[in-house]
Amino acid sequence: MEKRTLVEALNEALRLEMAADERVILLGEDIGKEGGVFRVTEGLQERFGAARVMDTPIAESGLVGMAIGMAIAGLRPVVEIQFMGFLYPALDQIINHLGRMRNRSRGRFTCPVVIRVPYGGGIRPPEHHSESTEAMLVHTPGIQVVVPATPYDAKGLLISAIRSPDPVIFLEPKRIYRAVRQEIPDEPYTVPLGKARLVQEGNDVTVIAWGSMLHEVLQAAEQLAAEGITLDILDLRTLSPMDVPAIVASVEKTGRAVVVHEAPRTCGLGAEIVAQINEKALLALEAPVERVTGFDTVFPLPQLEKYYLPNAERIAQAVRRVLAF
Repeated sequence: MEKRTLVEALNEALRLEMAADERVILLGEDIGKEGGVFRVTEGLQERFGAARVMDTPIAESGLVGMAIGMAIAGLRPVVEIQFMGFLYPALDQIINHLGRMRNRSRGRFTCPVVIRVPYGGGIRPPEHHSESTEAMLVHTPGIQVVVPATPYDAKGLLISAIRSPDPVIFLEPKRIYRAVRQEIPDEPYTVPLGKARLVQEGNDVTVIAWGSMLHEVLQAAEQLAAEGITLDILDLRTLSPMDVPAIVASVEKTGRAVVVHEAPRTCGLGAEIVAQINEKALLALEAPVERVTGFDTVFPLPQLEKYYLPNAERIAQAVRRVLAF
């Protein structure tokens, strides 16, 4: 076992699955010789050839549409979209075709397509490069939505996504692409889709997060531990299907909850999580559920993003509020 970054873990997952299954094809803008914007596909075209690691035109709708046709024909395409803000031209294909193909064909065809999307803020890029619109994707029937928060989960979840018979949008928090290292096995392994991970056990408050926000929650947990406050920390990992039983079990234990995400607050995924808690664990609550989120604005230009993104201090304050209620 070696310590690897999230980027290295993703590259290894792609390499292993391409070596094991010749149906796995990579498509994207500058993913071949350049290795992609963040170098996730670095070295794969040299190893597997341009017929399996294809550089495509800058046309996201055409790119995803082509992948849908490939999947119906029996291949397992993995698409890279450069940034989440560039995914929107492909929403027609994703919503109207990718998510509906199994139903439309009454089960005769499936679309085992993986769409990899670097997403979220924290690297100070220009506009359209820091979007976090996962709620829109979770709202789309027929699509699985996955977000790894660690290198170990990144490798295992991506392998599971590639092997899934149904489409997966695989959101990669680029803020932690190289910020986190973790020992992971060399051999292939899977992490099940649809299962949350209990990162840390505590008795006082349940804190629910995913992606890069998990690491802000862990920093907040260190601050709060010095005050004698312990957190049950849940990393959702898969946003759709969501592991609601894991959320309910934790909230029934602690009686209090905080949900953390960097997307805008209104109609963000946190609102759905609060609704699930109210429907299934209301009588266990000892305080209203708090949300720590981004703001209902366009993601600000680089000099303001540190004020927009949730941080450990904002999370710690929310935990103190639910405890003081």
